[in-house]
Amino acid sequence: MQLSQQRILLTGATGGLGREVALLLAKKGAILGLVGRDSQKLNALKQQVEQAGGRAECLVVNLSDEGASTALIQQAKAALGHIDILINNAGVLDFIELQDQSDARIAEMVNTNVTALIQLTRAILPDFQSANKGHFVFIGSIFGSLGFPHFATYCATKFAVHGFSQALRRELVNTKIGVTYVAPRGIDTPMNAPNVDAMWKKSGNAVDKPDKVASLIVKALEQEKQELFIGQPQSFFAWLNGVFPSAVNIGLKQQTALAAEFLKKPHP
Repeated sequence: MQLSQQRILLTGATGGLGREVALLLAKKGAILGLVGRDSQKLNALKQQVEQAGGRAECLVVNLSDEGASTALIQQAKAALGHIDILINNAGVLDFIELQDQSDARIAEMVNTNVTALIQLTRAILPDFQSANKGHFVFIGSIFGSLGFPHFATYCATKFAVHGFSQALRRELVNTKIGVTYVAPRGIDTPMNAPNVDAMWKKSGNAVDKPDKVASLIVKALEQEKQELFIGQPQSFFAWLNGVFPSAVNIGLKQQTALAAEFLKKPHP
C-alpha cells in the first residue's frame, strides 16, 4: 500500500508511540487526523508534522464521552474529506495487583482500551463497506496473548483487542477492507511508570524505542500484514502460551516474585 495522500485517523497521537507513527506517516506523504485530549500537545505535534512536510488536522476529543466515536468520525471527515485508514492506538496501562485497582480505574481502562476502539471502528465501517476499501490498524500488545502478573486488567483489554481484530478480519474476508493487528513488547514511553521501567531493567526484559516500533508499524501497514508480533523472546512466549500454557506458568513464577517488590501500594 502506498501511503502518500492517504487520509489517516490516528488516535493516541500525542503519546510516545503515536507521535513517532505520526511523524513517519507525514514523511510518507499521508494526510493525518491527529486525535487526542490535549489541544496544546496536538498543536505542537501538528507543527512537527508540517515541518516534516506533511499535513495534519487536530481533533480534540475524549473518547470516553458518550457518542464521542460517532462525533469524531463526522468531525474527521469534515476536516480530511474522507478516511482511508484508522489506526487505533489510544490506550492506558496499570501495573498493580488486581485487589488494589479501583472499580473506576478498571472501567476507565476497559472503556479506553476496548469500548472506544470498537465503537470508533463501528462508526467508520459503513463508509469502508460502501467504498469496499479501507484499512484498520489495532495497536495491541504481547500481553494480548500472554497473561502477565500484575497487569491483569490491561492484559484483559489487549486480549479483547486481539480477539476483536481476528473476528473483524474474518467478518470482512469477502471485502477489500484490511485489518492489521500489531503486538509490541514493552516500549520506552512515558506511559510506563518509573517502577515498571525499574522492573523491566532488573528482570532483563528488553524494551524497544518508540521510533523502532513506529517504523515496524508503518512497514506492516504498507505491506498490509494481518498480524505483527514485535520482540523476542516475548513473541515466542506469547506463541508458547497458546499451545503449552502450563510451561509458561512455571516460567512466570520467578517473574511474579520479582515484580512484587516493585509494586506500589495505594495509600489507605
